[in-house]
Amino acid sequence: MRGCERGGRTCSRGSDGGFVTAETAVVLPVLVVFAMALAWGLLVVAAQIQCVDAARTGARAAARQDQADAVAEITREAAPRGARVTVSREGDRVRVVVVAEPPALHGLPFEVREEAVASVERTAGGAP
Repeated sequence: MRGCERGGRTCSRGSDGGFVTAETAVVLPVLVVFAMALAWGLLVVAAQIQCVDAARTGARAAARQDQADAVAEITREAAPRGARVTVSREGDRVRVVVVAEPPALHGLPFEVREEAVASVERTAGGAP
């Protein structure tokens, strides 16, 4: 930069080029990690919503006194892939629990869980 040096001073023109490159090198990976975390968070929320819907669907089917196999199948169809479904009856109530791992980052010990409880509907004959 021979043309910029005059009297022991340097020109400011072009001297910021290295700083911009360094800032970009630091900020760009941070933005990529932030975008990936945001996408993963959205996938987790979507899996949670699927678990909520599946548990409610299963509880409604169990409350109608559908067969246990049919209730589990209906719940699995609405749940995320690989979800565990538990159907139980406690007195005049049914409880359906859906547990699933989020679709991304399977190595983390993290899972979404939802349960729904419904009262058993009475049949036309009056027996539960």
